[in-house]
Amino acid sequence: MPGGVAHRLAAEGVTLAYDQRVVAEGLSVAIPDHSFTVIVGPNACGKSTLLRALARMLKPTAGSVLLDGQAIGKLPAKQVARKLGLLPQSSTAPDGITVADLVARGRYPHQGLLRQWSAEDERVVTEAMAATGVSALAERHVDELSGGQRQRVWIAMALAQQTPLLLLDEPTTYLDIAHQIDVLNLCADLHEKDDRTLVAVLHDLNHAARYATHLIAMRDGRVVAEGVPSAIVTADLVREVFGLECRVIDDPETGTPLVIPAAR
Repeated sequence: MPGGVAHRLAAEGVTLAYDQRVVAEGLSVAIPDHSFTVIVGPNACGKSTLLRALARMLKPTAGSVLLDGQAIGKLPAKQVARKLGLLPQSSTAPDGITVADLVARGRYPHQGLLRQWSAEDERVVTEAMAATGVSALAERHVDELSGGQRQRVWIAMALAQQTPLLLLDEPTTYLDIAHQIDVLNLCADLHEKDDRTLVAVLHDLNHAARYATHLIAMRDGRVVAEGVPSAIVTADLVREVFGLECRVIDDPETGTPLVIPAAR
């Protein structure tokens, strides 16, 4: 671990705001290395805002986001992009771009004046498309694809960056249930096979409990609880975070917590 840093990515006492509207104040989180961390909470609780700050897309008005122990805002953009990949909530591809060309854009952080496209870049792009199951779509235009296919292509582009940290903001939004599971299974594979640290914002608490190795539950800009889902997902927590009466049972497929809302 670089320099003995306990967590490669952390936020320390950050205040996050849009214009004058404060979303979170004095917020601290540390992302466990090699985890699949999922952030959950009700709408407007600050979970996507926190992810944007961790990705250096939003500058804290106080406190610091640290990457390998250094303030992320002071690091060169390409240095950050070689360590941290981001799949934003809404990704828009340029008109007419093919899948292969979009995935190849993930190699940008590795390019330079004296470092142009190489056989290594070609290999990485090919492997990223294979890992996400989009190789057969290489020559298709991105805007022709289904939502699930497009999401896999964007993940392939993030993979092509070859970053040890990958952040995903609501990667299952607008997908049907089969494609949601497809994308989450892919994320779990990337975490397990490649030992990557993944951080995702998810709306579905049951999906979060099933896939996360580390769960962060937020409400009103603060962390209410964090830890292994089996240790923290209780009826009391769901009531406190979401205001929902429920029972929590063991998922018969995975043994992870399964939230059953109370009948009306």
